[in-house]
Amino acid sequence: MSGLRVVPAHRHGRDRLYVCRPDGGSIAWYDRDAGRVDLLAEDERERVLEALKPFLAGPVTVGPPPVPTPAELARLSLHPDDDLAPNRPGEALLIALDRDPGAGHRLRADPRRRALLAEQTVGDTLDGLEGAGWHTLHSLPLPGGDRVHHLLIGPGGLFAVHALYARKARVRVADPMVTVGRRAPEPLLRLLRARADRAAYALTAEVRPVLALTDPAGVTLTAAARGVRILSAAELTGLARLGGVLKPGDVEALHAMARDRRTWEQV
Repeated sequence: MSGLRVVPAHRHGRDRLYVCRPDGGSIAWYDRDAGRVDLLAEDERERVLEALKPFLAGPVTVGPPPVPTPAELARLSLHPDDDLAPNRPGEALLIALDRDPGAGHRLRADPRRRALLAEQTVGDTLDGLEGAGWHTLHSLPLPGGDRVHHLLIGPGGLFAVHALYARKARVRVADPMVTVGRRAPEPLLRLLRARADRAAYALTAEVRPVLALTDPAGVTLTAAARGVRILSAAELTGLARLGGVLKPGDVEALHAMARDRRTWEQV
């Protein structure tokens, strides 16, 4: 027996198996997705591989951890209070509902819950693009109480995505007005362009606005939506096919900048 313990853990969005000495100190970890064993002590190679032998699936690369990129160093230097990456879809609404759940018995459903469902639906779809070289940040706060619902960053550029609940309702778009079912029209497209402009100012990069509708019965455009993509939540996966705008290093650098709360404080 090697005398080492193997401990599963989920860190930085990855499932890993950590190899620990009896005193609890880690000397290696196995990343199944990457097929790699990162080794902190070369003289422990044989003992580490012996401990991991029951868990290894297929060929693996064994070696010291890769040198962190500038973007990774920036992320690691963030104080937890300033790191927006852990935000869940609809984070601001979840906090608001937790603080004030509202009346238990209402004739009308709390509109915040419909808005939350829309953000969660859109957020889950965007998070599914992670493996294609994209990153998504949720509920990014802007000064004045406004926020960007979702910021998508990847090879095809940056997109400020606004989630709108439209289940079984017809949506009518006459730029800048958007009407959902029998609700009063709102100048939503003007708001989305303004948010995208604020995000572009913060990140010094072009950010394009997207209106994402959840399960609409139909969409009617009576006037062209200038500069705003209008998609159903299911159509958002098509953004992953876009490319040729940002290199991988630029994607990582912009993601590191966007996840820092301080980036958004002066927009």
